[in-house]
Amino acid sequence: MEISTTLSDQPVDDARLAEILANPGFGVHFTDHMFTVEWTPEKGWYDARITPYGPLSLDPATAVLHYAQETFEGMKAYRQPDGSVATFRPEANAQRMVRSSHRLAFPELPVDDFVQAVDALVKVDERWVPEAAGEKSLYLRPFMIATEVFLGVRPSQHVTFMVIASPAGAYFKGGIKPVSLWLTEEYTRAGRGGMGAAKTGGNYASSLVAQQEASGHGCDQVVFLDGQDGRYVEELGGMNMYFVFKDGSIVTPATGTILEGITRSSIIELAGRLGHKVEERKLSIDEWRDGVTSGEIVEIFACGTAAVVTPVGALKWDGGEVPAPASTDLTMQIRQSLVDIQYGRAEDSFGWMHRTG
Repeated sequence: MEISTTLSDQPVDDARLAEILANPGFGVHFTDHMFTVEWTPEKGWYDARITPYGPLSLDPATAVLHYAQETFEGMKAYRQPDGSVATFRPEANAQRMVRSSHRLAFPELPVDDFVQAVDALVKVDERWVPEAAGEKSLYLRPFMIATEVFLGVRPSQHVTFMVIASPAGAYFKGGIKPVSLWLTEEYTRAGRGGMGAAKTGGNYASSLVAQQEASGHGCDQVVFLDGQDGRYVEELGGMNMYFVFKDGSIVTPATGTILEGITRSSIIELAGRLGHKVEERKLSIDEWRDGVTSGEIVEIFACGTAAVVTPVGALKWDGGEVPAPASTDLTMQIRQSLVDIQYGRAEDSFGWMHRTG
């Protein structure tokens, strides 16, 4: 793409930026610029540009507001020991957006263009990438929305792809601790033929009431079962899951109706390199409960871009509870190995890190 750049004439000053980066939180502060490119059937992708960050002006009849034709990605840029900046597997995010675009009837943004867009924004706003201490990073949010002004139910004939960025602090402010889980038996996340494998806002909207249910029972996250049988573990509201058995083997729920997480696929490779057999298969809620009780399942952890890897604690449901598994040893080993690669503290033998400069 040919990308034009218009720099902000009111960038955040250095003193204020230092305050923000000292305690960035998550999704609260945004960088000085944003990337935009548009699409129509006649022009294809056109007018790629970096402009000062600011509000969008949308007609009340803009299609995305009515029919939720939207996809997004979540990824991070990390400050490296030599001061440079690298993103983690951006081509995998780009490829997943292609798959999501197909499911949402969007045009496909080429993988190289996706990576170029992210690189361009990170380069312009590189001063917003925090130092690595405390697991800080720059969170990147590429997204695609239907911007045609039209109320008919059909794929939008005008599409806008954007990238915004926000500095992020450590997910676990008080140190890593197991997350407690609530098993929802009323709500499901996705069904066969649905949008479960697409990264689209509707999947997250549908999880909110179940997350409220979990919070009401004193739990950190909600567990979803499959929509067909109501027996098989799928994923959490925003994270994939792994189960470690006492023989060292690892099971993660099979894809199809769940999001194919980038961290999830990385752990499959990393655990294999550490000598563990990883199997993608159905795992029932009864196998979870019985496995922890009997000691057959010795660790459970969840993974995602924000938390990277987190140990799973107690599982609760209406009328019962299973305690946390006995160990977090492998969980923390995998987490540390992954974080060390992301921050350039360990050799990137997988070729996952992409230099943005």
